Amino acid sequence: MSDIIDILASAGLWAAVLRIATPLIFATLGALLCERAGVLNLGIEGIMTFGAMIGWFAVWNGADLWTGLFVAALSGMVFGALHAGLTVTLGLSQHVSGLGVTLFASSFSYYLFRLLVPVEGTPPKIIPFQPLHVPVLSDLPFFGQAVFTQTAPTWLAIALALALAFTLFRTPLGLAIRMTGENPHAAEAQGINPMVIRYGAVIAGSALMAMGGAFLTLSAFDSFIPTMVQGRGWICIALVVFASWRPGRALAGALLFAFFDAFQLRLQTVMGGALPYQLFLMVPFVLSILALAVMARRARVPQALMQPYRRGER
Repeated sequence: MSDIIDILASAGLWAAVLRIATPLIFATLGALLCERAGVLNLGIEGIMTFGAMIGWFAVWNGADLWTGLFVAALSGMVFGALHAGLTVTLGLSQHVSGLGVTLFASSFSYYLFRLLVPVEGTPPKIIPFQPLHVPVLSDLPFFGQAVFTQTAPTWLAIALALALAFTLFRTPLGLAIRMTGENPHAAEAQGINPMVIRYGAVIAGSALMAMGGAFLTLSAFDSFIPTMVQGRGWICIALVVFASWRPGRALAGALLFAFFDAFQLRLQTVMGGALPYQLFLMVPFVLSILALAVMARRARVPQALMQPYRRGER
């Protein structure tokens, strides 16, 4: 028990929570924005993978880190436009289209990486984002070490969560997005073009997903590995349900999963070889499933989610 208390009292644990949560925050916000407009985007895993690769590749070729993050966002917008074209314009299955985008983007990432990057033993490295030092605050005992030692993209992710919450619930644009996800025909009757709203939401949401992937190569690590996303995209889809399609709760859900993940990593060190390490790896997923099961019962799904919209039809 004392070991667990020591882990919880460690500033390193809480610093790791924010770091692990950052790509989840970006991607969960992206998935939430798509679904609020009525489009399920299962291309998230592939979009994150491609964003991680292309952002790293841009920096490896001489671009600065913020340009790499911007390039990743642009790549996400391209895949978002592809998914929107298939689901919004053509009205195809959002499940099939999303899975197709994931398979294509993931495979294309690996293909480009092997084609353009000479890999000999270990992948080439870049200099990633460095932790920001905030005068006075970063020097505070515990709190400063836990919170104010993060890189700039972490603060950007938190700011985007707050901005998206404000946009969705305090602006006419947010009302249009929510109305399109609930009843696109009612939105059309109010002079809103549901197809434009859905296109914009999917493209912007996919950009956020790609930024989440780019964080892994530009901040958390310094190189690209094709399998580095490791299912984070699917976790983000679950976090949207956990959050009941609210950005503030999405932020909390990402932090909760990150806490479970950071905690199990440190618990492995304390427990040593007493238990198989696979049991520790299961912990964040099992606890997240339990939390999801509790929250999902009260979640209110956007009524037009996964329903194709065709102008003039009822």
